[in-house]
Amino acid sequence: MRNLKFVESGRIRNLEDLAKADINELRNVWKNRRSWITAKEIASYLSTLSEDDKMALRRWALNTNLENWREDPIGRIKGVGLITFQYLRMMGGIDTVMPDKIVKRVVNEILVKAGLEPVEDDIEFIKKAEEVALTCGYRPIEVCWMTWLIQPEGKIMRMEKYSNILSKI
Repeated sequence: MRNLKFVESGRIRNLEDLAKADINELRNVWKNRRSWITAKEIASYLSTLSEDDKMALRRWALNTNLENWREDPIGRIKGVGLITFQYLRMMGGIDTVMPDKIVKRVVNEILVKAGLEPVEDDIEFIKKAEEVALTCGYRPIEVCWMTWLIQPEGKIMRMEKYSNILSKI
């Protein structure tokens, strides 16, 4: 697979390697230069927190918060929006949701069916989605993934499409 060529070859073994990787080579896998610049800056920052990549992400996630996300070292990186910020927090072990359009659409539909107002502001949406999840007996991260995975992508549901990697998320 082309998208694993740097990992399988051992050229990128960790966040530090990604931070130092040649962007033009990386673009052979994904053309978007801006995305690679952002990813490399995130990797560069996280690699300063620990030599263990998982620990670095966890350490960052545990020591940041939603309310001050724009002042956070990762939140200040050009190209990192609230959705990416929340996604990284989730990957770092924080039980929260990301306010992407799919999650917002599904959760807001539930709110409207319950006779409540939909929430458009992203920060307020995150808080409301977390509250709804806990009230219903789910973890916020479960609600986030459930809403995203039940949506169709082409002719199949995302849950089917990504079934081989769900255990890794």
